[in-house]
Amino acid sequence: MPRYTYSARTPGSPTVAEGTLDAFSRREALHVLQARGLQVVRLDEPGGPARPAAGTAAAVSAKHLTAKERLPFLEALIDLVNAGLSAGEAVRLLAVRLQEPKLKSLCAALWARLSEGSTLSQAMAEHAAVFDRQTVNLIAAGEATGNLKEVLARLIQHFTEQRDLRQKFLATLAYPAFICFLGGGVVLFLLFFLVPRLQTLLGSLGGHLPFATRLLVNGSHFILYAGPFLAVALFITITLFLRWRLTPAGRRQSDAWLLRLPVVRDFVIQAAILNFAHTLAVLIENGVTTAEALRLTERAVDNTKVQEILHEATDRVIEGASLCASLQRTNLMPPLFLDRLAVGEQTGNLAPSLRQIAQSYQVNLSRRLQTATRLMSGTVLFATFAFVAFLAYAIVTALFQVSSSFRL
Repeated sequence: MPRYTYSARTPGSPTVAEGTLDAFSRREALHVLQARGLQVVRLDEPGGPARPAAGTAAAVSAKHLTAKERLPFLEALIDLVNAGLSAGEAVRLLAVRLQEPKLKSLCAALWARLSEGSTLSQAMAEHAAVFDRQTVNLIAAGEATGNLKEVLARLIQHFTEQRDLRQKFLATLAYPAFICFLGGGVVLFLLFFLVPRLQTLLGSLGGHLPFATRLLVNGSHFILYAGPFLAVALFITITLFLRWRLTPAGRRQSDAWLLRLPVVRDFVIQAAILNFAHTLAVLIENGVTTAEALRLTERAVDNTKVQEILHEATDRVIEGASLCASLQRTNLMPPLFLDRLAVGEQTGNLAPSLRQIAQSYQVNLSRRLQTATRLMSGTVLFATFAFVAFLAYAIVTALFQVSSSFRL
């Protein structure tokens, strides 16, 4: 049986130990060392030159991966970890068994790094498009403390709740979007097809058209001839605005504008508080210090202006101020949120308090979204019916005007 010489270290320790191992193959030797809980730095074949732990220097590339693959990967990983496999063996098995191309590519890329001696968190850190910094840090904390199962379960719960909230938001917007599309289609059909034929009919009958009919016809002509130019101008304006928003200065300025709009401001702040409370609770529950958790939570908030405000609050926490007092000075958080946070901070139950706050804000935000979408749908329907009523009034008055001129 061949004898391999290896260099390895225990997780979290900078000391590298050397030794020998008898195994039938290089792969078997690597699996045995990983089963002992060692991170392999170098594995030398009998009579061969020293080389890295796995001959996969050209690791499998995982291109075109996005954050959409994060939750399915974690769900598949925890199933195997709960079955008794180590994280490395679970990733190796997923790389072989999975059929979905992107997930298979991701697992193969992670296994390539794991087989070279990297930890799971180090391998995940190389795929920033899939795993954000807070996820990597939590996995690293779970590996260091031996609580990887608990960390995976909490991450899955966190990302599942975020996905459900996002799907609920999109589902809530689906009906008003359909109503807007239907109402706009009806209006355009009447303006571009019915009104020109009505004008031709009334023109052939002769007579003076009433004001409502003239307004309808002139409006139809304006939209018919100026509409394409207005649509192109609107498209160019939106495109330029979106490109400007992609720049750091544009993103910061547009996010600041959102906080000044009366109705939008409430939605932005409530969404930021929900994300802040939920993410901070997950980080603290997994042993991340409050200061580091706050730094990571800043990046989880979408609005850059709110990020700056939270960054200032984190600086005050690092300087020794309480979290509640630091957030109170931002003039962003509502008093009820601060009161509930203060109770959790004083009793030492900060993470449970944050979870309760996140749940209440999620319910409140969903209720507000439903109210806003009902209002939007009602407004579009009312505008459509009002236009149809005006069209009917314009036609009827025109017919009465023409018929009265014939009697005369």
